[in-house]
Amino acid sequence: MCSYCSTDLYSLWSTVRCFAEASIRLFAAELVLVLCYLHDLGIIHRDVKMENILLDERGHLKLTDFGLSRHLPQGVRAYTICGTLQYMAPEVLSGGPYNHAADWWSLGVLLFSLATGKFPVAAGRDHVAMLASVTDYDSEIPASLNQGLSLLLHELLCQNPLQRLHHLHHFQVHPFFRGVAFDPELLQKEPVNFDMETQATQPSPSESMLFEDFDCNLESYLVHHSLV
Repeated sequence: MCSYCSTDLYSLWSTVRCFAEASIRLFAAELVLVLCYLHDLGIIHRDVKMENILLDERGHLKLTDFGLSRHLPQGVRAYTICGTLQYMAPEVLSGGPYNHAADWWSLGVLLFSLATGKFPVAAGRDHVAMLASVTDYDSEIPASLNQGLSLLLHELLCQNPLQRLHHLHHFQVHPFFRGVAFDPELLQKEPVNFDMETQATQPSPSESMLFEDFDCNLESYLVHHSLV
């Protein structure tokens, strides 16, 4: 069963814009674990974005909306152009071939936005225009960012998918995550550096009832939707 989630990350970002480094680190670690878990199952999400990330009452993340996800075994490539333009990797915008590395580009876009309050590349009118903008993008990371975070963004927003970070070990030894235990239970105990109650209204009893029978177990979801 899934507890009531009071807001989504995009709504919060629209208010906060630039998050504290500690919050970005925690959010990034939680999303890294989720994506590594999915990829180990052979699942590519294809729509990692702030709007698809819910926050519980303690400020921890839940990745949602598997409508564009598909089973993609290791070694297999996809060609469908899908996702949200500003989060789509260059190889997706060009029509493939692409694989799970596309999700890591999307994570890079998301983290860049949390750190700077803006997207790395402005939205294009369609995937062709967006591809041109993304291809010209040369990883202009603000000099004001922490060196470890700047390095992480460079390594996620890498034009060559083969050179992007993608293994859990890459993140565990990364300087930005120094001191972070990549353990779901331990991460859930970490405090989030903002007061969730000031960012979202509390649910009414009728709203809460809508979530009573909502199954948030990922494995059950994947099996039910024939994704594994």
